[in-house]
Amino acid sequence: MHFTMNYERATVGEATGPVMVGWFLNLDSGAIIYDPPERLKTDGPNREHVKSAGRCPAVINMESRCFVVKCPVDLHIGFTRDDKGKPALINRMSNKSPVRVNKLNQMLSLTSEAEWRFPNRPMIQLSLPYTFIADELVYVTQIAAFAHYRPDPLPGTIFGGRFPINVWPRPLMWAFEWHDPSKDIILKRGEPLFYCQFEADGPDRPVALVQAEKTPELLSYVEHISGAVNYVNQTFSLFQAAERARPASLLKKKKR
Repeated sequence: MHFTMNYERATVGEATGPVMVGWFLNLDSGAIIYDPPERLKTDGPNREHVKSAGRCPAVINMESRCFVVKCPVDLHIGFTRDDKGKPALINRMSNKSPVRVNKLNQMLSLTSEAEWRFPNRPMIQLSLPYTFIADELVYVTQIAAFAHYRPDPLPGTIFGGRFPINVWPRPLMWAFEWHDPSKDIILKRGEPLFYCQFEADGPDRPVALVQAEKTPELLSYVEHISGAVNYVNQTFSLFQAAERARPASLLKKKKR
């Protein structure tokens, strides 16, 4: 039995109630440093007044589908070029860094200069193990942590994206476009790194986020689609092929 779906959005009202979205980490070693995604909450102490921003239906509706992914490590990264002009990253924390050099090199990478969108804007990637799954049509959109105030703003912008997690459960990464490489990138463990916003049919449905059991069927399916970006330019063209290979159900809530 195969899972089938229609990519055209259903009429609002056809699907009601919360949509269940599962999350899991695609690793076991070192998993303790990765905090569970948390629902976005921006309300302050003033919720008594009927016109309080914390009671605004539009704000509440938006936050019901937004979840925070936090930074797992402390990072202080600079940019340079060697004597041949080749771009490189500098670990400003050096031997004071809590992350061993070999592990940092596995997590953080500088994208090939030929793949930058602009010649003067380096792009870096922080690999993460967060993976989301659903058993119905659900899109995830990765967006900047717009509700998190930084006294010293980051010298660039997040490079986000949007894709259906029911057929394409792949690990997320923090991709960053470095607009001003003369300024360092400083990230603190535990601070918001980005938000995940989920959309289902219909678009007004809230999200129930649960930790997913890493069943053999789920891991096998993830392995089936992993690495496709290394071989195909337009991975969205593979969604129908992935759908044909997908079991009817992949999301099983993990027992505590």
